[in-house]
Amino acid sequence: MVLVEDGQLVEGTVVRVDQDEVLLDIGYKSEGVIPSRELSIRNDVDPNEVVSMGERIEALVITKEDKEGRLVLSKKRAQYERAWGKIEELKEADGVVKGQVIEVVKGGLIVDIGLRGFLPASLVELRRVRDLQPYIGNEIEAKII
Repeated sequence: MVLVEDGQLVEGTVVRVDQDEVLLDIGYKSEGVIPSRELSIRNDVDPNEVVSMGERIEALVITKEDKEGRLVLSKKRAQYERAWGKIEELKEADGVVKGQVIEVVKGGLIVDIGLRGFLPASLVELRRVRDLQPYIGNEIEAKII
């Protein structure tokens, strides 16, 4: 049996996908539960679009025992952990990051770069862009500043 601690990164196999949660077998005494809000940085996603049965994924232990005795995990927070390290390396190397535009917010765009990156509207193009909606779904390159 695997020993787990809060904040630990673990890997496991998806054994069930429901609308509100995903069960992950990490070799612990019981399967870990990933609530749907902890699957992706994107809001209101269908769990079936994020993971599939039998897939091996990484997750972060939020709590090894909630009030119902469940092991609670987060795929989203595991991605944050990995993304921060990668982004710090890219910034140091003055590199370029690629990501998909997932949302338009006041003042700019939200870009999925493993975490939610903000791209100010003033930096989207050389000329001012009035309507940012057409950028949703587009893959873009940007520098971390």
